[in-house]
Amino acid sequence: MRVLVCGGAGYIGSNMTAMLASDGHQPVVFDNLSKGHREAVHNVQFVLGDFGDFNVILETLQKYSIEAVMHFAAFIEVGESVQQPLRYYENNVSKTRTLLAAMEKAGVSKFVFSSTAAVYGMPDTIPITEDVAKAPINPYGETKWAVERMCHFLAQTGRMRYAALRYFNACGAGGNGTIGEDHHPESHLIPLVIQAAMGKRDNIKIFGTDYPTDDGTCVRDYVHIEDLCKAHLLALKKLDAESELAYNLGNGTGYSVRQVIDTIRKISGKNFKVVETDRRPGDPPVLTADASRASAELGWTTDYPELETIVESAWKFHNDHPNGYGG
Repeated sequence: MRVLVCGGAGYIGSNMTAMLASDGHQPVVFDNLSKGHREAVHNVQFVLGDFGDFNVILETLQKYSIEAVMHFAAFIEVGESVQQPLRYYENNVSKTRTLLAAMEKAGVSKFVFSSTAAVYGMPDTIPITEDVAKAPINPYGETKWAVERMCHFLAQTGRMRYAALRYFNACGAGGNGTIGEDHHPESHLIPLVIQAAMGKRDNIKIFGTDYPTDDGTCVRDYVHIEDLCKAHLLALKKLDAESELAYNLGNGTGYSVRQVIDTIRKISGKNFKVVETDRRPGDPPVLTADASRASAELGWTTDYPELETIVESAWKFHNDHPNGYGG
């Protein structure tokens, strides 16, 4: 299948592009390189452009006879979304609306959307199922939910088939540790701790050690990037028969902040300073996924559920790319 990968030079998009190609599909990467890296994608068609440009998107869809679109071009920083909500609504909602309009004009009906567990806000029920109420507590989660609703109503017209895949914490490096995270600035826990182990940060902070968890630190659900991408392939195939899909993607088993730190110390053989400080407002003690629906309906299973395996792949990438893709 000919698949347009919006944001295909970013962390998840570049891993998805590689998996699509290895699975026999024909990916076309579409990216403005504001966050992504041209060096992260190889041997595929690449179009430099903004997915909010209707004419460029439409021309690309038509030129490459695109049959499906995967969308990874959203802004994803929760804190930034709180400070700059209009910027997030512009990029995540308005530009996605433009993308969907171009797809409709070109007659492309299949859409796989990178959503998030942030659509649930701070649910009372853990692990989180897809039926939990959607109550985002920040603009990032709200914009993702707005796109899901937009897709729902467009699907009701019969002109779209979509899958909304709600990620928990994407992590690790794909392609045998060659396609990893290179964010500026970095905000994800595993690469931040790896930076401390590499001597690129003075310390790593633990925000709260008095949570009602086994070791007092927050527990989160980490899912390896290649497991995540595998679910997208399965969802794309299922859209042949279904018009609306929504799945949680996570391991179901959470790991604490302290477990992540200890595992990176073990894998790296490095020690580094850990600073324990106060809780951050709005951090729930535990957030883990119930991904049984994806398992039952897609046949999705995780190949890399162990934290050590995830960390090993990330450690390899960061050591092979100490300055990111630029060096």
